[in-house]
Amino acid sequence: MNSGILVVAAQRELRRSLFDALDQAGYPQIHSARDISHAAILLEGRESLPPLQLIVAVLAGDEQQARNSCEQLRRLPGGADTPLIVVLGEDATLNPAELPAGIVDWLSTAQISSELVPRWRRSPAGNAQRPRQLAAAPDDGAHEDYRYVFEEGDGEWLIADAQTGRLLEVSPTVARHSRMHASQWEGLPLAEVLRFEGIAIEQVLAEANRGWYPCQRKSAVGVDTGQASVRRIQHAGREALALMFRSDRADLRAEAALSLLSRIFASTSGVDAQTAAGRLLFDELGLDYLAVWSARQDGADAPVQMLQLWNGDALQWPSAQLQSSLQLVLGGKPILHRTDAKRLASMDPLLQQLELSGFAGLPLYDERHTVLGAMLAGSRRGFGEMGIIEPVLRCAAARFAQMLELGRTREQGRAEGLVDALTGLPNRLLFNDRLDTIIREATRNGECFAVLFVDLDRFKAINDTYGHAAGDQVLRTVTQRLCGSIRASDTVARYAGDEFTVVLRHIVKNDDVLRVAEKIVQVMETPLFLEDGTELQVTASMGLSFFPDDAGDAQTLLKHADEAMYAAKHQGRNTFQIYEVSPEYAQQHGMALKTRLRHAEGNGELRVVYQPQVNTETEDIMGMEALVRWEHPELGMISPAVFIPLAEETGLIVSIGEWVMRTACHQAKEWEQHYGLRLRLGVNLSAVQLMEPQLLDTVATVLRETGLDPTLLEMEVTESISIKEAPNLVENLHALHRLGCHIAIDDFGTGAASLDYLRRLPADRIKIDQSFVRNIGVDPDDEAIVRATIEMAHRLKRAVVAEGVEIEQHLQFLRQHGCDELQGYLFCRPLPPASFDKLLAERQRLLEARVAEPA
Repeated sequence: MNSGILVVAAQRELRRSLFDALDQAGYPQIHSARDISHAAILLEGRESLPPLQLIVAVLAGDEQQARNSCEQLRRLPGGADTPLIVVLGEDATLNPAELPAGIVDWLSTAQISSELVPRWRRSPAGNAQRPRQLAAAPDDGAHEDYRYVFEEGDGEWLIADAQTGRLLEVSPTVARHSRMHASQWEGLPLAEVLRFEGIAIEQVLAEANRGWYPCQRKSAVGVDTGQASVRRIQHAGREALALMFRSDRADLRAEAALSLLSRIFASTSGVDAQTAAGRLLFDELGLDYLAVWSARQDGADAPVQMLQLWNGDALQWPSAQLQSSLQLVLGGKPILHRTDAKRLASMDPLLQQLELSGFAGLPLYDERHTVLGAMLAGSRRGFGEMGIIEPVLRCAAARFAQMLELGRTREQGRAEGLVDALTGLPNRLLFNDRLDTIIREATRNGECFAVLFVDLDRFKAINDTYGHAAGDQVLRTVTQRLCGSIRASDTVARYAGDEFTVVLRHIVKNDDVLRVAEKIVQVMETPLFLEDGTELQVTASMGLSFFPDDAGDAQTLLKHADEAMYAAKHQGRNTFQIYEVSPEYAQQHGMALKTRLRHAEGNGELRVVYQPQVNTETEDIMGMEALVRWEHPELGMISPAVFIPLAEETGLIVSIGEWVMRTACHQAKEWEQHYGLRLRLGVNLSAVQLMEPQLLDTVATVLRETGLDPTLLEMEVTESISIKEAPNLVENLHALHRLGCHIAIDDFGTGAASLDYLRRLPADRIKIDQSFVRNIGVDPDDEAIVRATIEMAHRLKRAVVAEGVEIEQHLQFLRQHGCDELQGYLFCRPLPPASFDKLLAERQRLLEARVAEPA
């Protein structure tokens, strides 16, 4: 008797790997802790329990740190005499020979899944405490009682004599799933029990390598399909074979059930989708009867049957009024009978005719918990595992309810002229109304979303060549493809003719939208076949605009998406473009933009957004960069790359920069008071600002007015500014540093004065330019630059921030090479204040929940 195994690892991935390795080996009680303090909380009050069976800890640092960690582990409740295995983390600097005495074994992080359990079992203490499970081959020296698995597990196990190939016994699960008593299996040749696909059973048994092979397993009603695995064991002192079978039936295996549900919910909406979902459920669960009914909306008694599937001869079906089970379900009462449904036959003529053993009736509810209809499902042989099949049936009922509700909404929309008759999609009028609603919700909740304008390429030629009936078929197919490419929370509409609009909700990273756009392009490229067999290649051009980055109202968002769509047409079609005010436009309308920019601040057109900077190891928020955005009343959001040069050229950058600094400092102070995080705030300084003699007075005034601690303000200076061309640059930065502000060199690596900057300026941190970061995994030269920059900065006692971190590969590379902090869309896009506040609130909620975790 023992009180379990303790796992201690700071990194979540390592804790997960350690837990999985031990859990899969059959060890039942595993305590998982982030650090020794967390472990002490988990083990609190266990002094009276037996000692721990094993402690596995990931060590970091040097020999002294390892020794201290081991001593603290020994002081934990139940840990004084517990065997200890250590895992040397990647940042551990000690040699295995320097490990403290009394450690059972050690291994590296890469060996956790393959070596942890074998090394523990090879140790004297581990061999004495191995979990009871299927016995290993004779050369392993194990003699466990495999019947433990028979009684406790849900797996199907068959034990056969290795010499004769005949069954000796089977686990209760085999008998239950196959509906054959255990006595019916004894003595059967394995060749009659299992039929493998693509490989001879003799080869599978001879190799016994625990690999999984597709096969069929005998059952009372024929066969069940699935996979089987073979291993060698000891049985009554002689060699035997243990075969594990896992069925593909969704009513027997959770993984198969989950796969079934994903396919049911992936189906698009409509009558065809309802039939497809019903057929999936019917086939995968091995049902003999399935029906979906819709309650009458006008209050009439007779429901309408939407779907019926039956595995049997034609019948004279009783009317809905006579089916007492259906009436009960329509009244809101669920019915579930695994194998005893025949006792309902005397009260229900339907069940009397069908002779079902398993029967389920579930109400179909809408969001207001009103009964929309009923789903009835039945099986002559009875249902499988109710712990699996009941959730599947309930989820399927929810899907049918969703389809019914959507169908009714569409019918209502058609009646009111809000739904397109051909595609069933919202029309322009309904879409515009929904878009206004989405904008109000997004403004209230601080959310971001994207609008896609989709236009079919050369659609007129299809109508002219093949006729309008063919064109209608193309539009219906395009509708299915668009709906199949988005999530349930998104919206697709037929805007006009061959134009479609899409709203993608709850956007955190632009990459999320780009992946959807790429998926639509790929799906549209799939050949389309007309009813007469004619093959067509239909492509689309798409434009994207973002709320609130590109515009804050529906009309401008659609206008920008439309402009981006035409840009995609000019690019050669069959692609997508993101809206942006082009440099050409800025050049042609430079004077008008300059004039408008003079009034932007006074008219409330400027916005400050915040992008978090996170710790590379913990991914916790350490700071944020304040970025300015300009929302032009006609053009929408204008890129800083367009308007910042105009502001510098006109000298407006001084007043705009001061406004951004004051706004951001005021906001940072509010968050500091609310959350107590003391987040560092980065504010960009342009060359014009740095040459201002009054810069120090301006910053001091802003800090005094807002109350922000100067040590929390970091001035970001781009490396492209020449020290020689900005006469007050060095003096101003030194003065700001003396004031307590931090200095960061932005866009590091793009200018020609990197070393000169580090030598002459009081820089606390450098920010590696995103052009280098984005080439990680692509350009070895840029990777070398990033590595050298991090190493050089650390030798000079400067911290390093990497900008433009967008994918997991960037994160792993930068983490491996010791970058201090990260910034980019992998973690978060620049957010308006309301959204950033939600981010901080969620962080605080998670921290409070972690502290409140039960021991």
